[in-house]
Amino acid sequence: MGKLTTDQLWEKNYRANIKKKQDAINLREKERILLEKKQLAEIKSREKEQILHEKEQHRLTAENLSQKAQLAIQQLQRTLVSSLDIDYKKIPHKSIDSEDIIEYCKTMLAKSVYPDTFPKYFDLDYNDDTKILIVEYQLPAPHHLPNIKDVRYNKSKDEVQEIYFSETELVKLYDDLIYKIILRNLHELFEVDAANKLNAIIFNGWVTAADKAHGNETTGCIVSIQVSKDEFMAINLARVDAKACFKLLKGVGSSQLHSLTPIPPISQIDKSDKRFVNSYAVADAMDDATNLAAMSWEDFEHLIRELFEKEFKQSGGECNVTRASRDGGVDAIAFDPDPIRGGKIIIQAKRYTKTVGVSAVRDLYGTVLNEGANKGILVTTADYGPDSYEFAKGKPLTLLNGANLLHLLAAHGHRAKIDLQAARIALALQG
Repeated sequence: MGKLTTDQLWEKNYRANIKKKQDAINLREKERILLEKKQLAEIKSREKEQILHEKEQHRLTAENLSQKAQLAIQQLQRTLVSSLDIDYKKIPHKSIDSEDIIEYCKTMLAKSVYPDTFPKYFDLDYNDDTKILIVEYQLPAPHHLPNIKDVRYNKSKDEVQEIYFSETELVKLYDDLIYKIILRNLHELFEVDAANKLNAIIFNGWVTAADKAHGNETTGCIVSIQVSKDEFMAINLARVDAKACFKLLKGVGSSQLHSLTPIPPISQIDKSDKRFVNSYAVADAMDDATNLAAMSWEDFEHLIRELFEKEFKQSGGECNVTRASRDGGVDAIAFDPDPIRGGKIIIQAKRYTKTVGVSAVRDLYGTVLNEGANKGILVTTADYGPDSYEFAKGKPLTLLNGANLLHLLAAHGHRAKIDLQAARIALALQG
């Protein structure tokens, strides 16, 4: 083979360098592809782990929700049984009045534990002569019950599936629950009566729910029962069928409680109060020149009664003035018929020319508790100090100052003024 020329040698070296560079490029490309494959494999591995983790989380979520659903159902089914072993605070044998008996019974009912979604309102009254306790009780509506029977995890679809009660199952669950709540309340109240102060109990069960005909929320009594203590205590509650027991005790209600068909209660709480006196109108005689802070205290109390009578009348309520002795610090008592937001409301009127002290607010709160009321309202021509507002915070108390009072008057078409300085002078001159 002959000796390569200079050009041939250059071309040979050139081609060798090209091949060397191409080999280096190919090697880097292979390394890049291998790295990408490795990274892709790692990503797929992480994605697979994430998917498995999410599936496991879904499974655990379903298991947790299933346990909660089952627990909620068990709590409903144990409504009657769970009340049979409570440590009761008994009504003492010593001589006590009707208010004390009511307080003992209220304390007992307040201790009863039900699901958080259930309403927790009731009102009681007691007749000393007949020894009959009347209970007005807000029962749960069908929508307060859980509608999920179970929660399951579908592995093939990776879905958390909710299993709902059928309409038939919900109807049976609701009716059974209502009968059990009634028997539980009767049991707890009779058990607390160690002093034999309760000859009988009248229980009226009320439900607030949307009326299917017009869609608006309405309240109606769906069950009512009167049962003597001797008759009830002879029952072995641990072994009864709640509906059959209710019927045996001659309870009144529709055959299908979930229909929420209203019935007339056997008897209801008498809201009459011997402390009430005949009231008279004051507001119509007032005008811009009337100084509320200089009115007689009696006219002022009747004015406050008149105002709140108009306020509560819109919802079918009433308001009455108590006797001049202002027994127990009660100047007026209002009754709001709303079974959830309403009830008995204590009203105190303070025709003051100076700031109302916190002691007056404390007194009102004590009166609310002693009266078994749902709320207290303090109305003054003056104002309250910071300590008064701080004490009322978080309590069922409403403080209305002079500005609030004038606004309430105007809302009902009346006008007046509050001049504290002029009132101080006028009251001083009166002696």
